[in-house]
Amino acid sequence: MLNLFSNKDSIKVRAYFLGQQIDLKPFSRADPLAIDPLVISNGQSGCAVLFDYGAAILFGIAAVEEAKFLSDIQGLVVNAFPTPETEDAVIRLAPVNEGKVEEGVILLAEFRLPSLQLVAEVLAKSVVLAEYESGAAQVFDQVEPFAASLQSGNFRRGQAAELLRQIGNSLTIQHKIVGRVEIVEKPELLWEYPELDRLYARLEDEYEIRERHLALERKLDLVSRTAETALNIQHQNTGLRLEWYVVILIVIEVLLSLYELFVA
Repeated sequence: MLNLFSNKDSIKVRAYFLGQQIDLKPFSRADPLAIDPLVISNGQSGCAVLFDYGAAILFGIAAVEEAKFLSDIQGLVVNAFPTPETEDAVIRLAPVNEGKVEEGVILLAEFRLPSLQLVAEVLAKSVVLAEYESGAAQVFDQVEPFAASLQSGNFRRGQAAELLRQIGNSLTIQHKIVGRVEIVEKPELLWEYPELDRLYARLEDEYEIRERHLALERKLDLVSRTAETALNIQHQNTGLRLEWYVVILIVIEVLLSLYELFVA
C-alpha cells in the first residue's frame, strides 16, 4: 500500500471549493495515484485529491506550486467562484488518537494513501458546507424582513418575485449538498478499507459534518416555509381582491339596470 511523505512527520493541507464542478477526465487518463476519490501527484513531493463537485484538497504542496496548480486547473472548473472557500489543516504523525483534531492539527498513525483520501473526503465536505452555510445565512437574512412584514401586515405584492428566487436558492443548495456532494453518505472507499471506518467516523465527528448538515437543512427548510407562507398569503389576498372586484362589478351592473329601469 502506497505510503506518502515517508520522510516527514507533518504536512500542510489546504482545502478549496473552487466551483460547481471540476472536469476530472484529463487527470483520469494521466496515471493517477488513486481513483475515487481521484489522487494525482503535484509539485516535488505533494499530491492533490480532486472531487467532481468542485473541491480540491492539496497535501504538502509549496505555495508557488499551489498557485501554479490552481492556475492550471482553472480551465477545468465549471462556474468557478470568484473567491473560493478554503480551509487549512496540518496532519501530524501520532501513534495514538488517530483521527483526533486539535486546533487544526489532524493526528494520523501513518501517511497511507487511503487515510489521506479519507481526510480529503472530510475536508472537502467541510469546505462545501462552509460555502453553503455562508450562502444560506445570506438567504436567511434576506427572508427575515419578509417574515417581519407578515407580522406587521405590510407585505407588498412586489416581494413575490424575490421570494420565489429565495425558494429557488434554497432548493438549489439542498440539491447540491444531498444529490452531488452526498454530505452524510460514507465514502465508497470504506467498502475497500473497512478497517478505516473508525478513522472516518472520528474525523466526521471532529468536523461536525452531520451536525452542520442538519443545521443547514433546518435553516433552508425555515427559509422555504417562510417564503411559501408569504406567497400563499399574497395569493389569498389577490383572490380576495378579485372577489371584491367581482362584487363591485355586479353592484355596478345592478345599479345600471335600476337606472335604466327608472329612467325608462
